[in-house]
Amino acid sequence: MLAIIVCFILLAYKTFVDRIIKEKELQNLIEIQHQKALVLENTKAQEEERKRIAIAVHDDIGNRLNILSLWLNNLEIEDASASEVISNQISELIDNTRSISHSLYPVNLEKLGLILYIEELITNLSAKISISLYLSSQYLKKDLFVEVQIYRIIQEFTSNVIKHSGANRIDILIKEFDHFTGIVIADNGRGFEYKNVKKGMGIKNIESRIKSMSAEFKWKSVINKGSRLIFKINKQ
Repeated sequence: MLAIIVCFILLAYKTFVDRIIKEKELQNLIEIQHQKALVLENTKAQEEERKRIAIAVHDDIGNRLNILSLWLNNLEIEDASASEVISNQISELIDNTRSISHSLYPVNLEKLGLILYIEELITNLSAKISISLYLSSQYLKKDLFVEVQIYRIIQEFTSNVIKHSGANRIDILIKEFDHFTGIVIADNGRGFEYKNVKKGMGIKNIESRIKSMSAEFKWKSVINKGSRLIFKINKQ
């Protein structure tokens, strides 16, 4: 009789412990989902603000500069050298305005598409570093938010490489699989120790954007042999 009571108590205790563990796991899962939601909402809010400013710069200031440029070109200025200086200054302002607008938000991404926009970025950076884009399968268009994050990750990665890595080449590979899209960005620079740079804003920004898409990622870096970022975006 005592053995039965002991067995009953042990069984009840085990059931109680199992229930506590399950409840704890559920709480942890809820907390993780909550943190992911916060990251997503924060990223979306930042992108909306960047978009608002970028459109204002691109459409308002950019258009005004273009109109001013046309007006000056049709204006008779006696001093030819002064006319040339003014024209050059305005051209530089227009280029800088576009650059600021693009750095804030990829305004024309939805119209041009992600691949063309990446190719435009590559063209703009071609004077600084050799960059190649490889598509191993036909790219499938994604939600605009996701495409903006992909573009910003590539933009951030290339910027970090140019500033810090000493590399002369960057390769970007995009491949569609059945259930996910795989993206690899690699350089041939000096590499880095992840634990020493993971707190830097560049790495933080990239990882924050990856997490906002609920994507999986991995860094691979070998000192003096370059670094590589691999991430995959589920198609669900």
